[in-house]
Amino acid sequence: MCLAAWAIPGAGHLWLGRRDKGLIFLVALPLMFSLGLATDGRLFPFDLSAPLVFLAAWADIGIGLPYLLAASLGFGAGQVRAVTFEYGNAFLIVAGLLNVLVVLDAYDVAIGRK
Repeated sequence: MCLAAWAIPGAGHLWLGRRDKGLIFLVALPLMFSLGLATDGRLFPFDLSAPLVFLAAWADIGIGLPYLLAASLGFGAGQVRAVTFEYGNAFLIVAGLLNVLVVLDAYDVAIGRK
């Protein structure tokens, strides 16, 4: 269940019967990720020599399949000269981190903590 919740934002809540929450996450998180790409954000590479870049890459991949799809299609190169570059980075990173929190919430619901 957690793998599905990570791969498709909102899938964990939909799986658990929390339809409203699941649909909101299914729309809002990929939309936030798309806005990050549209505003010239960068999908960071996994570079161990630069710890902050490495952490940003982990945050990016937190969104699941949208990240894998965008990376495989060549999106997310980032345009440093773009005025919106930092906003795009923030949207991409926050979308991934929010999805990780959504996965943890679905896990808590599944084991009965919520």
